[in-house]
Formats: sequence, C-alpha cells, structure tokens
Amino acid sequence: MTGHIAVLVNPSSGRGRGAAAAARAVERLEALTDEVRVFAGDSVDDTRRLAREAVAGAPRALVVVGGDGTLSSVLDAVVGSGVPIALVPAGTGNDLARALGLPFEASDAGSAAAELALHGTPRAIDVGEVESAAGVARFLTVAALGFDAHVSERTNRLKWPRGRVRYYLAILIEVARLRPMPFAVAFDGGPMRPMPGTLIAVGSTRSYGGGMPVCPDADPADGLLDVTHVAPLGRAKLVRLFPLLLRGRHGERHEVTTVRATHVEVDAPGLVVYADGERVGAGRARIRVVPGALTMLVPAAVGATDEPDEPDGSGPDAGPDRHGELAA
Repeated sequence: MTGHIAVLVNPSSGRGRGAAAAARAVERLEALTDEVRVFAGDSVDDTRRLAREAVAGAPRALVVVGGDGTLSSVLDAVVGSGVPIALVPAGTGNDLARALGLPFEASDAGSAAAELALHGTPRAIDVGEVESAAGVARFLTVAALGFDAHVSERTNRLKWPRGRVRYYLAILIEVARLRPMPFAVAFDGGPMRPMPGTLIAVGSTRSYGGGMPVCPDADPADGLLDVTHVAPLGRAKLVRLFPLLLRGRHGERHEVTTVRATHVEVDAPGLVVYADGERVGAGRARIRVVPGALTMLVPAAVGATDEPDEPDGSGPDAGPDRHGELAA
C-alpha cells in the first residue's frame, strides 16, 4: 500500500503528553515510511481546520495524537472521508483506546500507533450523535447526563490533582451536592415517560472517566447504544454503588437498569450532556447511533476477534434487555 501518512497533533492533550507522544510517533513513522506530514494545532478550532486539510490530502492513514476529546472534535472532518484513523492515546481518560485494545499507558504508545498506521487492521466502529439546543455533536464513548455530567463539569474545573484521581475527587464533591433529576426518556421513537433518576449514561463503549465501566456490555461496533439508568439514590447508597461501578457489577443492583436502543431522547430541567469528556449539549437531547461510521486501525488480534455483531434480538424492536424493564 502506498501514500503518505498524516499526523494530527494536539500538543496540549493530557496536559502536555501529546507533544511527547507525537514526537515518538513521528520518529518511528519516519523510520518506516518515506513521507510523513505533520499538522499541529494550537486550539480546538485550529485542530479542526487542520484535520480537514489533512483529510483533503487523501493520506493512507491519519494518525491522531490526543485524547478522546481530540478525536471526537475532528469527527466532522474524518467521518465519511474513507481515511482510516490510528490513535495515539495521549489524553487523561483514553477510554476509546481501552475499548479498542490500543496501548495507552506505555511510553511507547506513539511508536505502537505508528506501526498501526502502516500495518493495523481496519475496524469500523459506531459514532454517537447528540442533538440539543446547542446543535449536533458527535461522540465515541459515553454521553453522560445527570450526576455523571455534573462530575465531568466539576472535573474540568478542577486544576488538581492530575489523572484519574481528579475525577474521583470530583465525584466526592458532587456526592455532597447530590440531587435526583426528574428525567423524562423515550427509546427508539416511543413516548416520553417519567424516569426520575440519579444519572443516565448512553454508551457506545463501556467506560468513561479513565476506565469506569458504566456501560459494561457496550460494544463500539454493534450498531446500538447501551443506556444505563440509575434510580434516585441517597448519598449513602450512591457511595456503596461506586465499588460495584468500578468492577462493572453495578447492574446487580435493582436501582440500575439497562436498555439497548438506536436512539434515545432525554429531557429534564437544566439538563446538560457531556461526552468524551466535553460538554456537548444542553436542554432536551436526542442521542442516536450512526453504525460503522468511523474506521479505526487496531491490532490484528482485536480486528480479527471483535468484528461488528449482527443484531441479536436486543435491538430496537426487542425492548429492554438483559437487566430488566425500566420502571416508569
């Protein structure tokens, strides 16, 4: 296969880890192929512009250096382009990398992604879309509403500590401020019905916040969204839920239910939506899946064993699935 490799860099991702990861990726790529073109943005808008420029050059692959938010910010440029993406995880959470079996903690993640850009297995994954008063935003991991959206908002305001601990601190702060939300929810075009709760998480992948498996059975290539609903909880019960959440066993609690759907509508007073660590919506939100909209380059073993699934009876016509009916 011929053609150049484009490298899109967010130097500020992961509080500066992006620049170092990009340097390793470019060094390895230049040792393996003749033509590497680097595009480094200084802002979100700059990165989006450069992504469009990089894709317009019809590269063999686009290496994106950054976190989940960096890749989701350029989805408008890359979805539908036919250009496969090799991700160098350099963010704080790196939940998409976890879902796709990509190296995200090793110091040689940049070198590993360079190898994927040349020899990785293409895998089509789903893209989520959130439509609200703020417009339409695409995402790749989990859309969070309610308590978990408040946690994300708090996390982004905190300057210390770094990494996953900052997320846990935000959780503790928001537990102290806990209030149930009067959600109204509709699945796959059905009627809106009251579903008050602590949080709703709509996942294309299983985790957010750096590995918290809030949608533990979500598959990024099955054409469905996993919707986790947690009923109203007091502070003590919510705290007791955390250890189960960290192990992906919160579905064992009767307060937690899950539905698979292709699109979900959620409304509540003061509703905000976070996805891929960024605020993407406000007010009544329509969240839908676009199946197989993005091609990622993954390790051969992952691509060979984790192909997109056919509907298994848990899709939009089957109603609520493995964790039981959602209570109205």
